[in-house]
Amino acid sequence: MDAKQIAVHERWMHEALQEARDAGDAHDVPVGAVVVRDGEVIGRGQNLVERRHDPTAHAEICAIREATESVGYQRLTGAQLYVTLEPCAMCAGAIVLSRIQSLIIGASDPKTGACGTIMNLVQHERLNHSVDVVTGILVADCSLILTQFFRAKRRAGKLSS
Repeated sequence: MDAKQIAVHERWMHEALQEARDAGDAHDVPVGAVVVRDGEVIGRGQNLVERRHDPTAHAEICAIREATESVGYQRLTGAQLYVTLEPCAMCAGAIVLSRIQSLIIGASDPKTGACGTIMNLVQHERLNHSVDVVTGILVADCSLILTQFFRAKRRAGKLSS
């Protein structure tokens, strides 16, 4: 990957990080995502699980929903999804079903990462769509926001399972 590609990925990952910060400010786990197509954000999402009391309200799902509403179609062919934390199996499935072209990940997730860490659903050979994956974009920033959030929760004694 050349310097120009890295700069583009970092630009959009900063957008996803802002979504993550907003989620954290609202007391949700700080994960953010943006869907980009043709150099334009067509969907934004942040973790809304706590606020909506909905285990499916992950940042990726919210961003994909907004993007499909924006384009008026369930397929996001040619789109890139930038997400601050590696998607789980549910989100990986949605990424494949929406036909997103590329997934750009900030931090890996050693507990539930389904895009290369504990499994790789987005590139599984038996599925009818494979997603290009780029990892480690602004990894330090993406990891730090999560570390700080959970450290503060533990200090406050408000970490739930």
